[in-house]
Amino acid sequence: MTDTPEALVKAIRRKTRKKHEPEEKIRIVLEGLRGEESIAELCRREGIAASQYYSWSKEFLEAGKQRLAGDTKRQANSREVTDLKKENGHLKQMLAETMLKNNVLKKSVLGSGSIWDDE
Repeated sequence: MTDTPEALVKAIRRKTRKKHEPEEKIRIVLEGLRGEESIAELCRREGIAASQYYSWSKEFLEAGKQRLAGDTKRQANSREVTDLKKENGHLKQMLAETMLKNNVLKKSVLGSGSIWDDE
């Protein structure tokens, strides 16, 4: 099955869409808030839609409002979750190894038949 030219162009645009880092979004929003140039000019220069700018601006201001109100909870991003899962697995492995070594040491010091054999 062949794709239509429109579908092919759409797929290419989707794959080549620029991903903006949080720092970059903040910089753009702050430039817009300064008002040195119009939002339309800023968006054209940055290659984003005005609706995208306003969405970022709303998120930025809402996050600031929550932070000033004392709400410090935030959503963890997927990279942070992945890193925490890896660290958790590593710590579990270290704990298991330590417990095994501890059990072997107890048996070697106390000998078999100790009250600690089944721990």
